Amino acid sequence: MKAKDILAVKGNRVVTIEKDTRVIDAMSIFSANRIGSLLIIDNNNNILGIIGARDVLMAVVNHPDTIKTITVEKIMTTNLIVGTEDDHVDYILAVMTENRIRHVPIMSGKELKGMVSIGDVVKALLKEKDVENRYLKDYIADKYPG
Repeated sequence: MKAKDILAVKGNRVVTIEKDTRVIDAMSIFSANRIGSLLIIDNNNNILGIIGARDVLMAVVNHPDTIKTITVEKIMTTNLIVGTEDDHVDYILAVMTENRIRHVPIMSGKELKGMVSIGDVVKALLKEKDVENRYLKDYIADKYPG
């Protein structure tokens, strides 16, 4: 299974914000959309960075007095790790694990195609294994003619 297969099931909607969005407002966007990361874009829809729930938590810990005014530009990760539509889920999982990240934007050149989370990857891998397991059980039970 590939990233494009995950996106075909879950969709390609990605919630984005601008760099001057306050962290406190980003927290509301996380909650309202039930998501774990936000991409930060500029006026031309170029990706500038990403923030996750852990980034927000660390901002609260490191800037308790200014958390209501600090912007996401101050806490975002700018060195993004991205995937492609043709990346296999095993590869994406390895990249996420190695880099200790939970969300990977999926790109085609400079075009954003969607976002894949660790939950999406685990779900896809479980489905793939379930199908393989059922096929093997049916094969062993001689359910196929020939």
